Parts: sequence; C-alpha cells; structure tokens
Amino acid sequence: MQRPFHATGFYIQFSQELDLRQNARLHAFHRALRADLLPGVTDLGPGYVNLFVEYDQALVSGAAVREWAVRHLHSFTDGTFDGGAQTQGRLIELSVRYDGPDLPHVAERTGLSEAEVIRLHSGSEYHVYAVGFTPGFPFLGEVPEVLRLPRRSTPRASVPFNAVAIANAQTCVYPLPSPGGWNLLGTALDTIYDPNRAEPFLIAPGDRVRFRPSEGETPPLPTVRETWAAEPRLPAFQVEKPGLLDLLMDGGRLSQAHVGLARSGPLDTRSAHFANGLVGNTPDAPLLELTLRGPVLTALRDLVVGVAGFGMRPEGQPMQRSFRLRAGETLRFTSTQLGARAYLAVAGGFEGAPFLGSCSTDLIGRVGRPLKAGDVLGLASVQGALPGFASLPLSLPQHITLRLLPGPQASLEALSALGRAPFRVAGSDRMGLRLSGPEVPGGQVTSEATPPGAVQVTPAGEPIILLSDRGRIGGYHKPAVVHPQDLPLAAQLRPGQLVSLQPDTAGTPEAWARRWFLDAQTSSTGEKIL
Repeated sequence: MQRPFHATGFYIQFSQELDLRQNARLHAFHRALRADLLPGVTDLGPGYVNLFVEYDQALVSGAAVREWAVRHLHSFTDGTFDGGAQTQGRLIELSVRYDGPDLPHVAERTGLSEAEVIRLHSGSEYHVYAVGFTPGFPFLGEVPEVLRLPRRSTPRASVPFNAVAIANAQTCVYPLPSPGGWNLLGTALDTIYDPNRAEPFLIAPGDRVRFRPSEGETPPLPTVRETWAAEPRLPAFQVEKPGLLDLLMDGGRLSQAHVGLARSGPLDTRSAHFANGLVGNTPDAPLLELTLRGPVLTALRDLVVGVAGFGMRPEGQPMQRSFRLRAGETLRFTSTQLGARAYLAVAGGFEGAPFLGSCSTDLIGRVGRPLKAGDVLGLASVQGALPGFASLPLSLPQHITLRLLPGPQASLEALSALGRAPFRVAGSDRMGLRLSGPEVPGGQVTSEATPPGAVQVTPAGEPIILLSDRGRIGGYHKPAVVHPQDLPLAAQLRPGQLVSLQPDTAGTPEAWARRWFLDAQTSSTGEKIL
C-alpha cells in the first residue's frame, strides 16, 4: 500500500501582540524560506504574530526542519534586516461603494455621521497582516480607534461577495460569500480573488491597502474554474447519475496557505493511495472521492478500475481489488452503513486541468465542482494494468477512537474534557467535523494558521475537528490535534455517529508549548537571533 501524507508542524513566534514591525519581519522571513524551501516542507502559513511551518514527517525530520528554520533566522539579525523599507509591499487602492447594512449602526454607535465614518475608514492606509479564512481574504489593520467596534453578537449566515467590513482594530474584504460577524460598511468594486485570472490574488501579505469611496456596479462573482477537460483526449467514463458528492482529487495543493487556499486532496489519504495502488498509479494520481452515495458511470472504453474505502461498494464487482470494465458497461454503487468515503481510481489516472499545481476540487475556492449527469471524464494516459490485484485489506472499526496529541493551546483541563466521554458528529463536511458532547474549555487567540487535524474549540466549548478544506487561519483555541495516522479514520465518520477521543496527556504544559513554538528572537540553544 502507498504511504499516506503525515503532516505536522510548528509555529515561529515573532511577537505576542499585533506589532507592525514584527509582522513585516515575519513576511520577509516567509519569503526567504519560500526561496530556499527544504524538501519535505509542504506549506508555510503566515499569521498576525507567527509563521506556521508544515512538513511531511515521512519525508523529513522535525529536527531537520527546525535546524533549517534557525539557520534562516540567523540571517535576520538587527544588523542585516530592516523591518521598514525593505519589506514595504505594494500599495493597492480599492474602490468601495459605501452602502453596507451596518453603516448606520456604526455611525450611531460611534457618535459620528455616516459621512464621517466613510471619511475615517477611507482616510487610512492599512497593512495586510495576513491572508486567509477564505482564499484571498485580507486581514487589514489598523482601523482608526473611534471606529473599533466588536463583532456582531450573532454572525450572519452569509456575508455578500466583496463586502467591506470592520471588527475591532481590523478591516477586511470578503472575496467570496461566507459566514461572518464583522460590521458591513460597503462593497468593493474590485475583484479580490478570481481563480480564472493569470494572477488570481489581488492582495498579498505585507501589502498596503487604501479604500477610495466610489460609485459603480458590483463585479460578478467569479465563475467556477473547471478541473477537468471539457473534451477529454481519452474519454473514460460518462456520468449517468451523480452520487451525493463526487469530487476529482489528487495529492492536493501545496504551499498555498499564505493566500488562504485549502490544501484539499482526499480526506482519507490511506484509502485514496490504496485505490491508486490497485491499478498501478502513483499515490497522488487524480481519482474520484465519493461520499455516502456513489454515482452511476458508464465506461466509454475498456478500463481497469480499483475502489477502496468505505460507505459504499461497487455492485457486482470486488471491493479493494482491481477489476476490468468493458466499454459500454455501467458501474453502480450500493451504500453501506459503515464509513463515509470511497475512492475510485482508474489505470492511467483521470485527466485533470491543474490550478496552482493541483486538479483537486476546492468547493470554497470555486476550483472544480461535483460531478453532474452528462459529464465525461478522460484518462490522463493509457496504462497497462491487470485486474485482480489486491493488497492487505483495509478495515474500519464499528466504533472509531481517535488518538489526540497536545495542540498549540493545550491544557490538561481541555485534554481531559476531550477524553471524558464519546462525542457525536453533529455536522460534517470537507472543512471539518462539528462534535456535540461534554463541554470543553475553549477560547480565542490572535488569528494564526490552523495545523492539519487541529481540534478547534470555540468559547462556547464546542470542539471542531479540522480537515483538508479547513480555513487556513483561525482565532479559536486548539488544545489538541488528531494523530496524523488517525486522520483517515476521522474522514470516515458519518453524521450522527459516536466517536471516542483518546488524548495523550504525558508531559507538562511547558513541554507541549516547546513542541509547538519556536521563538524567533532566540535559537533553540537560547542564543539571541533577532
């Protein structure tokens, strides 16, 4: 069986609170690391006060990654690095129609007129502290003090595309429709993110932004960028009837956390790699992720196919063993009650249309879409493969237990609460699993990158297990992370299912923090760096 992706990482801490100079250092350091990327480092996620370094434990050791980071930190001494002029990003002007539904409320709360609110908001130059939450979403600061109002007590279920908003010392533009609790002042008349452009992202971390009061029409929402060819070279399958959620996936989109794009890729990497191995493909060859209910597909040529995973089985064909489909044969699936996701691979892999190095579907980022009736998928190449190949069978327990490791905001109290009793999956999608059960101590932190498999806990005490399409930046406590080897199990949990959590509480809170944080001011030996 092919190896799964085992991601972990650590934060390099530049400051504890918002600090313009240290944030400029952070972004300059991020650029330096990207220019000399260590093999095995899969992503770099800059936030307000720290930089998350993600790496694949199967490819590089944590000690080697830290040594690489510290070596670069030594080049950022006070004598050779100026946090001012050397790191000034581009100045970007955005036209804004100040027609937001919260503008009258902001004026009333601040004791200003609406015209004064507009003048103050548009009269400042804002630093791009970070980009994340959704693709291209800029976190800008700092708002004039008189305009600093808290988030709405009840977030909106959907904030309109291109809304300009403020919350506390921050302002932003919502590049895509999404939930949100910020105060809406207006509408940007420039498109911040469009996956169909040669340069998809208008704003980058470290840039500066000014808002210009304007009138005009709101630009259209970007169209979905397709991830497979409209007319494939080697037609393989026609979709007669889609399943619940059938998505094209490959190894995922690496090194895009700094612009807020999800890694994407298969949620259950073990089953996906197994399916590709059945037909002789590389582990990350494009394949289909099927959720809960599979599609009806007609073969357009002779094919060798492999299906691995759970939640369904191919009718009349073996599971977890390659089989042949003749041209004209139809493949159907029968749902089962164990597991949630299965993977369909075809010898030669599916033909994809890559975006930033990957043809994986990213529903939030409007990259790719679910299959629909009439779609035709093609082969990337003709590849000889024999039916009947199998490996050690995959198995899934009736009751899933996930091992937890201490996370960035670990406390014995939170870890103990997570392990106290089973939780029920209250909601599930590719972003994460919302759990209901015992209350867990939670809270808020300065927004920072979210590690793979993080267990995020809101101030209300509700844990959420973050999966491949998670928001790349978040502001909630993360007291635990799912053990990398157990993330494939998390991907197989169904809505309403019970799951047990098994926290590792060995060690001390101080040791847990050392595992997650490297101080940018000093090296691992305590020597002063910055």
